[in-house]
Amino acid sequence: MLDEFDSARLGHAAGLRRSGDAAGRVLTAAGFAGAAAEIAAWERYAPTPLFELDALAGALGLAKLLYKDEGPRFGLGSFKALGGAYAALLVLRREIAAALGRPVSPADIRAGRHAALAARITLVTATDGNHGRSLAWGCRRFGAACRIYIHAGVSEARAAAMRALGAEVVRIDGNYDDSVRFSREEAEENGWFAVSDTSWPGYVETPRDVMAGYGVMVKEVCDALDRPPTHAFLQAGVGGLAAAAAAGLRQHWGGEAPRIAVVEPALAACLFESARAGGMTDIRIGEETLMAGLSCGEPSALAWEILAEEAGDFLTVPESFVGPAMRLLARPLGGDPEIEAGESAVAGLAALIAAARSGDMRRTLGLDGESRVLLIGSEGATDPESYAALVAAGG
Repeated sequence: MLDEFDSARLGHAAGLRRSGDAAGRVLTAAGFAGAAAEIAAWERYAPTPLFELDALAGALGLAKLLYKDEGPRFGLGSFKALGGAYAALLVLRREIAAALGRPVSPADIRAGRHAALAARITLVTATDGNHGRSLAWGCRRFGAACRIYIHAGVSEARAAAMRALGAEVVRIDGNYDDSVRFSREEAEENGWFAVSDTSWPGYVETPRDVMAGYGVMVKEVCDALDRPPTHAFLQAGVGGLAAAAAAGLRQHWGGEAPRIAVVEPALAACLFESARAGGMTDIRIGEETLMAGLSCGEPSALAWEILAEEAGDFLTVPESFVGPAMRLLARPLGGDPEIEAGESAVAGLAALIAAARSGDMRRTLGLDGESRVLLIGSEGATDPESYAALVAAGG
């Protein structure tokens, strides 16, 4: 089963490892703590599982392999549930407070005490699926209108999931980056409020709130461990997940924080190309990747500020690794747990397996028999039809 990961090479670029304090300045400990306190108060909040894949770790010659499974998060299927809905709540708090001329609490908004004002506010975003689903869920809970822009490559199943939560879904031509630009223009023209997971000049507060929400899963990981991982393989689109995880791990473990490997599809490697260029770089996506949630050509400036300091390595994985990685989790080795992981969840796992089985890459990344590796399984089967087809393909 593992020999399927020997069929292609990983792309590798060394991290810039610039000196600085971005891990505590861009995303503060207070911001993470505020998000954790608020989200813990939400109905149905529970930490997601942190699985130990002991059989796979043994097969790869590693001491420990930890997999944080975000599939069960709030019944929405991904870690994005922590970001979009939380940031939406803070946008509503700011706007309602401005309308009333006095502070309001998130608890009051959750309780519907300002429902009439919330109903006059429209929140918008662009998405490959999971972020939009989180925003739609948050808007339904908090009483705001929701408008979501998707690009041509987003599956109808993902669009339907957002509509089922009450969102108006608008499909445009082009790719994810085109949908971000279009949603931004529409928001500015109509007096709507963007809740984006990527930043741009003059727009940083809400993306920062989104990333603070992601810190909840990092806190759950750290609370469950009595010693730090040596490595964390973190998949990336615009970089929000990877940057939030890197910052949270650095804040918790300090100088013992794990070595960060950022993993992207070879077809959508904007952070990889940024590392190679020595500065933030946009790319144009010519072909959509199977890893739909990672199909991004323009990095988030907030995320890049952190990753330029914290990431030790940038890796790319080929499309051919996606199905085998999903099947390995669905039909695991030995007594490892069965895990339902979507296409975007397995990039880090695929990169780890390929690296651990390559002598040169194993040495480059410092993987050995003492390594304890953390993976973030960022989504479950958010597109059930695609998941079933990819998992069945291996027999």
